[in-house]
Amino acid sequence: MSASGGLLVASQLGAVLDEAIAARVPDLDLVPIPRGIPSVVPPAATALFATPIHGLQRDSVARPAGWPHSLRWVQLISAGADGYPTWLFDGPVVTCARGPSAAPIAEYVIGTIFAGAKRFPDLWVRRREDWQQKGLARVAGSTLGIVGFGAIGQAIAQKAVALDMRVLALRRTDAPITMPGVERARDLADILAQSDHLVLAVPATGLTRGLINRATLEHAKPGLHLINIARGALVETDAIIPALNQGILSRATLDTTDPEPLPAGHPLYAHHGVFLTPHSSMSTPDVIGTLADKLADNLQRFRTGSALRDIVDPAHGY
Repeated sequence: MSASGGLLVASQLGAVLDEAIAARVPDLDLVPIPRGIPSVVPPAATALFATPIHGLQRDSVARPAGWPHSLRWVQLISAGADGYPTWLFDGPVVTCARGPSAAPIAEYVIGTIFAGAKRFPDLWVRRREDWQQKGLARVAGSTLGIVGFGAIGQAIAQKAVALDMRVLALRRTDAPITMPGVERARDLADILAQSDHLVLAVPATGLTRGLINRATLEHAKPGLHLINIARGALVETDAIIPALNQGILSRATLDTTDPEPLPAGHPLYAHHGVFLTPHSSMSTPDVIGTLADKLADNLQRFRTGSALRDIVDPAHGY
């Protein structure tokens, strides 16, 4: 508890999100701490809002002295748990921020699907001599594969079904897929072989790192459009350009890469079939509000001793 008797939370989220959360939760004391390894946590803090550390070697970071201090709960700002040191999950319950980014990411994915089918921006005419008709593809009737069928995958599927796309989904568990218009794929090879567009929407875990590589791409339907909105580690970066040059891929839309950002001069920057965006698929004005709502709800649950939402299973990565 804080000196005023309220709930004391150490936060790496930044002023904008801190203010949005504080406006929703009365008698809350949010103490800003630096991003990165949470080495300095106020002694009286019982909760920590943590941000991921890009490029982190999870097992190579020493545990800070005194961890976990007085913490009884850690709330991650991300849906995945891969950007945090492994010792963060030793002791306090850890929850993730699954859900708020689903709607904007789904819109981003649909936008990239249209861009691929309609050949944007290659279709733009800048000179008279380029005024030549080019063949375009239909979105309706094409097949969208979704690897990962959590909140983001489901939001994408809902919009794709509304566009009369055929939707295949691959998920980790045997839980039934009950969304109308969505079929379950047998395995990765099956979904690769049938998809015109393939979206990666799974966390980076020991089972999913390097999921898309030279060997698995041999199963792909020729001209596949690969879309990664999850984690760069899902894709072996060196496999992208050979697949594009061989026609295995027609386009690679990557909102995240490994490493992130790519170093200066990396060949993915220059290839005409690669469309890089700076991990921005969720960056819409309403995300702050929806994220603040989610964290405020878990804060109230923590305060009253109710069950917290979205508890992380480190073995599954979310």
